[in-house]
Amino acid sequence: MTRIVIVGAGPAGINAAETLLAHGRQPILLDEGRQAGGQGYRKPSPGLRLDMNALMGSEASKYQALHERFESLRGQIDYRPGTLVWGIDGKTLHLQQDGRATTLDYDALVIATGAMDRIAPMPGWTLPGVFGLGGAQVALKDQGCFIGRRVAFLGSSPLLALAARQYRALGAEVVVIADTTPFVRKLAALPALLNSPRTLLRGLAYLGGAMRAGVPVLHGVTPLAVAGDGHVESLLIRDAKGRERRFACDAVALGYGLKPETQLAELAGAQLAYDEAFRLWLPQADADGRAGDGLYLAGDGMTIGGADAAEASGALAAHALLADLGIPSDAAAVAALRRRASRLRAFQRGLSQAFAWPVAQIRALPDDVTLCRCEKVSLGEIRQAMAQELGPTEVNRVKAMTRCGMGRCQGRICGPALQEIVAGVGNIAGAEAGRLRMQAPIKPVALAAAKAGAS
Repeated sequence: MTRIVIVGAGPAGINAAETLLAHGRQPILLDEGRQAGGQGYRKPSPGLRLDMNALMGSEASKYQALHERFESLRGQIDYRPGTLVWGIDGKTLHLQQDGRATTLDYDALVIATGAMDRIAPMPGWTLPGVFGLGGAQVALKDQGCFIGRRVAFLGSSPLLALAARQYRALGAEVVVIADTTPFVRKLAALPALLNSPRTLLRGLAYLGGAMRAGVPVLHGVTPLAVAGDGHVESLLIRDAKGRERRFACDAVALGYGLKPETQLAELAGAQLAYDEAFRLWLPQADADGRAGDGLYLAGDGMTIGGADAAEASGALAAHALLADLGIPSDAAAVAALRRRASRLRAFQRGLSQAFAWPVAQIRALPDDVTLCRCEKVSLGEIRQAMAQELGPTEVNRVKAMTRCGMGRCQGRICGPALQEIVAGVGNIAGAEAGRLRMQAPIKPVALAAAKAGAS
């Protein structure tokens, strides 16, 4: 019997498992989290009383339905929560499970690892009280905690309005929603955004609710600094009219959209290519998620598409796997899934225009701003290394000379901004700057587990 392993138990992974089970295949589902659902549909910690209907709003029914579907299949599959896949060697996965190092061989692998925050550094972003936008949501959903009582939301992402609504729904004060992309760019993106009118209207409703509540909603801002003595005390920005404005706050949620978690796909053999619209290196796969021999990709870990696209792509990856095993699927159902996934990904490309990655803002940052928090590498150190005679003009060489990207996060946080700095200083295209090559372990592994694995 073919051993099928799915990595990730968000919407994509759950739909892949459900589809495989419906066709007589019992997959192994590995979940880094303790509960299925991924980030967007994260469940509260056991025993925590949290009003998820208020938190999820119009998405509450979809949230509930996903978890009900998972519970119906949980006993029929091999579900392994709390399992980190930190490396791949051939067709062997290296795992850390409950602090122990183990391995797992597979014949077919579906990678549905989702996405993480994409962060652009700024003066003061290393102060305690500055969180990634997704991290602010995780604190709320998982632990029922605010990152602060007076929170500023800064960046350029549709999640700014969503997270701000969630914080307001549970009683936090939102002092500002400050978006760095000019409003005119949002208008220009409308044709692509009409690929998902329901999602567009929901986002507009979030912004409208914030404005009715008296929250300043600003577009086209320039972040100047997060200020404070040992902790966040205020956010300083320049608005679209050139005025400097300061907002007193005790926390900042910072985010510029999402970045696919592509590490495992790269280690498994998927080819990556630079995508100019997202300004990211993305794994390459066919329309159904095939990325190599026995390798299938799904969800935001392949390309950002949102929860609905993740569900469709998870089912598509499972159908592709089944087809490669000679197991027929409903052709009409597969065609419908392809159309749905394609339409929703086109919507996300519109979002990449409406909520742009701030290339010019990053390249204009002063030298004393920290770029790599893990290794405490500043932008000035990057520029100084590149300015040397025969200095590096590719990110891996810059990494070797400065240690930027060598820390605990393996460049997952600083990598996108490093790419922009290297491209800007070298006066080259983003693709020419290269990408940080991935190596195991892709995330920190407990020393006890590493020692056990070595023995």
